[in-house]
Amino acid sequence: MPIQYGVLKCKAVDCRKGVPENAHYQVHAVAEGEDFRLAVNVRSQLSPSELLYYADEHFQHAVTEKLAELPYGFTKLEGRPGGAALDFIRSNLFDPKDMVPLPFDVPGQDNDLNEKCDFYIRRALAVEDAVLYVFGEEWGPEPDKSDKIFGFRPGRGVHNIHMNQGNDAKFRQDDGVYQDGALLIHFPSEGRWIGLFLAFQSQTWHTDDRTGHRIGDRPVPAPDKPDKPDRPGGKPSEPDGPLYIVGAVVRPDGAAADRQESVTLLNASPEPVDLTGWSLANRSKQKQPLGGLLAPGQFLTVPLERASGGQEFLRNKGDIITLLDPDGLKVHGVSYTQGQVREGWTLLF
Repeated sequence: MPIQYGVLKCKAVDCRKGVPENAHYQVHAVAEGEDFRLAVNVRSQLSPSELLYYADEHFQHAVTEKLAELPYGFTKLEGRPGGAALDFIRSNLFDPKDMVPLPFDVPGQDNDLNEKCDFYIRRALAVEDAVLYVFGEEWGPEPDKSDKIFGFRPGRGVHNIHMNQGNDAKFRQDDGVYQDGALLIHFPSEGRWIGLFLAFQSQTWHTDDRTGHRIGDRPVPAPDKPDKPDRPGGKPSEPDGPLYIVGAVVRPDGAAADRQESVTLLNASPEPVDLTGWSLANRSKQKQPLGGLLAPGQFLTVPLERASGGQEFLRNKGDIITLLDPDGLKVHGVSYTQGQVREGWTLLF
């Protein structure tokens, strides 16, 4: 069954690097006088052992507006679109191709996952108003146990702070949608968010929309052998697709006679693409069908019809836009926040 998922809003007070006998980067955090340990995986039990890692130092996504309203402590989240829950595939948090595999502990500076985590946590420790939002699964409290790393009592914390879908058969029971773990750090005085995202190379990026189980048992291809999708490892790979979302008009000019939202696509391939069966989806999983033939190297601006209930298809307060192929698999996705929306302007992605 899916994990018991939620987000912990807290402040970091101490940290420890992972060691071979316990390959987790550990953070001591406090929320409303309660102690928590954040156990961040820095090495995989399955081969290859290096986790996939991506850090966005200027993270922008509509979910941040929901997080700032949360109370300190652990908040359980429903695994559904439209809320504060994260999904690496469906929420368009980042481009999976930007993730890189990192060993957990190797000689040298700033070249392993321990050091990457340490860099950002120590930055949070040094800034008084920094707030951590830790997505994953809560354990405890354990009234009869002290924490084995930091010694506070009762023991409790958050783990599974990584992608939690498309797992190998050994961990298939943890699969689910909208339950991916991550670490977001907010610096209110700087008006900035940082996002840290982790995934296992044994996981796949094609998963069922209901169960989160892998589709077709297709692991990500290795970077040295991209033509062999049956070999685990390497960077994430979305379905082979030549189309990209490159722009959107979210808030049309109110004075324009043809006032309508739109999304612009680019066919980056040398071949025409038949759009029959393709669709665009928003954060609430509402879809707009596409059609026609898009020539090589050409752009297509798609006018958007209103969603059910007469609402705009794209929300001014921030939304995601996902391009789905005829099989319903994500080919490309983008997101935007309320602060990026300007009347009459096209957002560029």
